[in-house]
Amino acid sequence: MTEYIVTGGRTLDGDAVDIEIRDGTIRRIAPAGEGDTEAFPAGRRHDADGRLVTPPLIEPHVHLDATGTAGDPSWNESGTLAEGIEVWAAYKTDITVDDIVDRATRTVEWYAANGVTRIRTHADTTEPSLTTVEALLELRDRVSDLVDLQVVAFPQDGLFTEEGNADLLREAVSMGVDVIGAIPHNEHTREDGVRSVQTVCDLAERHDLPLDLHIDETDDPGSRFTEVLASEALKRGIGDRTTASHTTAMHSYNNAYADKLISLLAESGVSVVTNPPDNSVLQGSYDDYPRRRGHTRIDELRAAGVTVGIGHDSVLDPWYHYGQADPLDAAFVLLHYAHMAGRDDVADLWTMLTEANADVFGVDEYGLVEGSAGSLVVYDSPDAFNALRTRAPRTLVLREGEPVARTAPATTTVSRDSGERPVDFHR
Repeated sequence: MTEYIVTGGRTLDGDAVDIEIRDGTIRRIAPAGEGDTEAFPAGRRHDADGRLVTPPLIEPHVHLDATGTAGDPSWNESGTLAEGIEVWAAYKTDITVDDIVDRATRTVEWYAANGVTRIRTHADTTEPSLTTVEALLELRDRVSDLVDLQVVAFPQDGLFTEEGNADLLREAVSMGVDVIGAIPHNEHTREDGVRSVQTVCDLAERHDLPLDLHIDETDDPGSRFTEVLASEALKRGIGDRTTASHTTAMHSYNNAYADKLISLLAESGVSVVTNPPDNSVLQGSYDDYPRRRGHTRIDELRAAGVTVGIGHDSVLDPWYHYGQADPLDAAFVLLHYAHMAGRDDVADLWTMLTEANADVFGVDEYGLVEGSAGSLVVYDSPDAFNALRTRAPRTLVLREGEPVARTAPATTTVSRDSGERPVDFHR
């Protein structure tokens, strides 16, 4: 049964609505109180009671092969990207399919509970047995009742840093991955970095697959591979299915060069994904004071018309030891360190979490509109601002008309001389 009605919801724009879902599709959105509630069985109704309702959330960038490994075999005490890679290299020497699937399944369930119905995960293809790829492709099938999962073939250590890495990437593509990745700034030379971008562009065209590159994830202003990717995408006409993830070096570029690069990105159609939890920790690690914040130029990119999404990147892994697979946590970090704490920034943050992430993922017919999939999230919060401020519990998550997660909000009280008083953290 894929029919459901949510009554008394409040959209991101503040409209009070009833949402009717039939055959897994939003068939009608009516003003609150005008929905045909009686046409739905009692068990297929949810009264939002004035609380926020949004489209489903999307995770455009995470590493499910490494999730849940924080502290094993050691902690990343320096907080650097390099040490994280070293810790992961030690862990993956004995990695198994069952290990990855078990850890990743738990994290996918966390994502689903937080309102996420689509996830793009990267799979390390420099692990010689390609166990990571095998495991995440198996996971894609196992969790299909909860989420749509895209697997990116990602040469974590570089495409040309070791003989055979390029062949491993090609083998991963033949195994049935959904997206092709690279990490040009991790190659030994500028020339190899450029060659890696061109190689994966060729591969993506040959197999008609999207691209999602870890690119310029460094504080080095001399790391300039995003321009190579944007230029190749423009020449090949593949910008609409190409993503530049991280691009943190853009924070350190001089303004004249950054302006030129941003114009090229806008012209090419390449999207950008920023990953606040990881990059707020990893970037600036080598700096004395003052320390750079080290995120990409979100305001300038968006002003130029570039699609910018928000990813969590890591959940309990060697690069970021924290997290509970909640996109609202990622947005909450971003609003602090990207100077997006203004009241007007709330709408932009939600656009990045929803519409922009959907564009990155390649979703058609997304949103709370008639004719779109009957997928949505109800929050224990009256509006978009407070949902983000409190990272409100998701009281109901629907995927194509079927409930996949529910959360009963906690009850908090304080004891006063006058007795118990309820606290809801809203003014």
